[in-house]
Amino acid sequence: MSDTNTVSPLRQRMIEDMAARKLNPHTQRGHIYSCKRFAAWLKRSPDTATPDEVRRFQLHLVESGMSICNRNRIMTGVRFLFRVTLRRHDLAAEVWHIKEPERLPPVLCPEEVKRVLTVATSLKARAMLTLAYGCGLRAGEVVRLRAGDVDSEQKIIRIVQSKGRKDRHVMLPAEVLKLLRQWWKARPTAYDADLAPEHHWLFPGRRDHQPLTTRQFSRLFKEAAKAAGLRKTVPLHSLRHSFATHLLERGEDIRVIQALLGHSKPETTARYSRVATALIAKIESPLEGLSAPRRRRAKRDRDSEKPPAP
Repeated sequence: MSDTNTVSPLRQRMIEDMAARKLNPHTQRGHIYSCKRFAAWLKRSPDTATPDEVRRFQLHLVESGMSICNRNRIMTGVRFLFRVTLRRHDLAAEVWHIKEPERLPPVLCPEEVKRVLTVATSLKARAMLTLAYGCGLRAGEVVRLRAGDVDSEQKIIRIVQSKGRKDRHVMLPAEVLKLLRQWWKARPTAYDADLAPEHHWLFPGRRDHQPLTTRQFSRLFKEAAKAAGLRKTVPLHSLRHSFATHLLERGEDIRVIQALLGHSKPETTARYSRVATALIAKIESPLEGLSAPRRRRAKRDRDSEKPPAP
């Protein structure tokens, strides 16, 4: 786990273990970084660590002011090393996770979304942002779309092997299809001219056969949000949150929204009910019904005082 260019036998074994389990390349890089950080704190190879040192490393992360999310992410990689590569279950048992605080997802109101899409700085930006909101896509799903994923006949878009290695279908709104057709005529073709048309990236990057990066996509959103005059700072993912929240406010079945978003658990989708302000505003408080039961009880009391019919 050294910082040199040579790969140590321990790191090579861990890489092979992660590859055998088909972990995402981003996850693999994160696990390697986590173990390198642990080795740097330990000042020797992690396979010589003791349970007490694992405990003290976690205290070090907490005391350094690291966020709970980053702390948990580092310890997930270290636990993989202990549990899978080293088969040291005694060390893996010393790893604990801290419960992260539950925060409401940032959501834009329909008027704010409309302003962002209207003032997008280019046709490419408008098409990508409209896709993210109109279909509820993640940033990575938008940039990895190929021409063959868009089915204009059935009015659907196929999302291939997204988060959790799952395929799914989402709707293809007419406005999105119109923008995509305009963009298809204007998109650069120099980077993928040798590929079959259905394999062309909808949003090619500057490198051959590579799509636009999510960082570049996020930059386009920030430019549009600034031009729209948004007073709150929100990430690109807020368009996906807004998609789910606005569907819920319109009365769509939460199970349909779950399928569109690609969530494995309904509890993940249900959190949008906490930010669906239109639904919350329509709920009648029990305070408003306190006077009505009193009138009904009074009527029943008067009926009981009437003499019985002869």
